[in-house]
Amino acid sequence: QVQLVESGGGSVQAGGSLRLSCAASGRTLSNYAMGWFRQAPGKEREFVAAITWRGGSTGYADFVKGRFTISRDNAKNTLYLQMNSLKPEDTAVYYCAAAPRSIVGVPTLPSTYDFWGQGTPVTVSS
Repeated sequence: QVQLVESGGGSVQAGGSLRLSCAASGRTLSNYAMGWFRQAPGKEREFVAAITWRGGSTGYADFVKGRFTISRDNAKNTLYLQMNSLKPEDTAVYYCAAAPRSIVGVPTLPSTYDFWGQGTPVTVSS
């Protein structure tokens, strides 16, 4: 079992940048495909980005393409989400999640993920 802890959230003005991190413990990150999801107040949790266990393939929601970049450092047991050109509609709690690395392709459905972090809040002001 893996434990996930997100960090790096905060408040930023529109157009700014943040870098989220997700530190894994308990099991090494290389055992998992990883993803980022977010949940805004009153809305359902939605897929943001995902990356295969080796980092060879990535996938993004259309609303973050060209602005967000997911990456991982398996040696450091850490997942990242670089967020640029932030918009007020990006305001949400961001969660990292782990899925079995045997998953084919880039997993985008929340039900595919077995382990979740507690989330880190991101607030983007206009």
